[in-house]
Formats: sequence, C-alpha cells, structure tokens
Amino acid sequence: MHGWMDQKDWNDQIDGIHRIMLFHNREEAGRRLVERLIPYREQPGALILALPRGGVAVGYQLSLGLHLPLDVFITRKLGAPDNPEYALGAVGETGVVYLNPEAMATCRLSQADITRLVRAQQEEIARRQALYRQDRRFPVLTDRTVILVDDGIATGSTFFASVQSIRSLNPRRLIGAIPVGPVETIREARAQVDELVVLATPDPFWAVGNHYVDFAQVDDRDVVEYLNLAEEAMRERAESSSA
Repeated sequence: MHGWMDQKDWNDQIDGIHRIMLFHNREEAGRRLVERLIPYREQPGALILALPRGGVAVGYQLSLGLHLPLDVFITRKLGAPDNPEYALGAVGETGVVYLNPEAMATCRLSQADITRLVRAQQEEIARRQALYRQDRRFPVLTDRTVILVDDGIATGSTFFASVQSIRSLNPRRLIGAIPVGPVETIREARAQVDELVVLATPDPFWAVGNHYVDFAQVDDRDVVEYLNLAEEAMRERAESSSA
C-alpha cells in the first residue's frame, strides 16, 4: 500500500496544480487584463508598451481589446556573471540602469564589471530595436497615458528599470498591467506607477511560467508579427470609422 495515493490525496494534488496554474496562456491573461482596463479603451493619446518577448503576446490582446496602439519597450536583465539567470538589475533602452540593492549585496562586482554587463545588454537592445521597429520610430510619450505590460514579474528588475526609463520621458500617467507576481514585488511596483492592475499574487509564488498551463517561448519573429498585426488592426479600425 505504501507508494500508492488514495483518491482524496490525488484530488488534492490536482486541485493544488490548478491553483498554481492561473492562466491557460498569455492570450488569456491579456484578455483578462482588458476587462480591468476598460476605462482606458480608445482613450485619446494612450498607448501600450509591452516588454519583449512574452509581454508582447499579452500586450497584443490589450491592443485588440482596448483599441490602442502597441509598441515595445526594450529592457534587458543584467545577469550575474556566474549565473546569468540571477538578475542583478536591468537596463532600459533609454539608458537608465536599475540595480537591485539586495542582489548587488550578494555579488562583489566592480564598477568596471557592471559597465561591461550594461554595455553587452545595450548591444542586444540596439539589435532588437532595429529588428522590432524596422522603420518605425519610438513613440513620443510626453503627456500621454502609457500602459506598461509584461506576462508577469518575479524580482521585478526589468519592470522597475522600464518604469524609471519611461518616467524620464514625461508621460502624463503610467499604468502597470501585470497578470501575476509575488506579493512583495507587486507592493514595490504599485508604489512606482500611477496605477497597477494585477490579476493574481499567489502565495507561495513560483516562477512566472509555472502559473501558466502553456508558457511557450515567444521568439523575435513572433514579436514582429504581433506588432505588425496590431498596427494593421489599428489602421483598419481607423479606415472603417472614417468611411
């Protein structure tokens, strides 16, 4: 009998998995965010900035549902030299660098080390700018409402760097749209934006991908396609309204 699981234990385990997996995929998360952001639907001058790559899949749903233009805001994580997945901070495409104080306290890096990390990610940002935007210019954000969206946050480094970067461009209002994140990070994020829309703060929090049934990788081609489809939808909507 040892090693076998009775029906109640099995059901409890399945229920636990369902509680962890909050969204079927990024598209569902995006559509659920739309419901919470309806007051911004067709707001003049408002736009959506999505964090590539996964955030663009969520942002595309926001663009369709809110009838707002979609663009990307490219921010790159600064990974520890011995563990690239461990975020020390992030750098945004405006050049603003955010360093996580707690993470930095665990690593003994010189200013030269940090400069090298930043420079490497700035090169990747430049590559993505050329690929994603093609002949489009970065939108003017001055005095506009900006909805910043990602598919979830964990440490928040990328989100915080993006917020600081966007703030430097003088938007009128900055709204964060996040499907899922840990309580403490969400609390910090809420203090940095004018409004934060969050669908879930599970406790315990697992990695962002563990809260999705389908968390398939979004690649560069997908990002470009989402941006092109969003632009086409906005153009068709404008043409139909003027006809």
